[in-house]
Amino acid sequence: MTIRHVVSWKLATTDETERAEQAARIKAGLESLPAEIPEILSLEVGVNALLPGDNFDVVLISDFADADALDRYVQAPAHQTVAAYIRSVTAARSAVDFPA
Repeated sequence: MTIRHVVSWKLATTDETERAEQAARIKAGLESLPAEIPEILSLEVGVNALLPGDNFDVVLISDFADADALDRYVQAPAHQTVAAYIRSVTAARSAVDFPA
């Protein structure tokens, strides 16, 4: 059963320029992962375009063959590097994993 992994982040900064730079760095980092982590079946990253004060700033939508594949992705060194940066610049995170 395919698992869809959806994660959203709210950046901590209130500076528009810094927010754009951080969102772009997160997007580039996440989009680099499929080349490093074979468990990723598909991956899409979106940066919020509307209502920046209300909406979350970045969203990840990715698919994995099963929960074990998702766990291997989470533990992969390449993911850990990107996740460390994301944690350093975000104020909030939400995630949902569901059968797709």
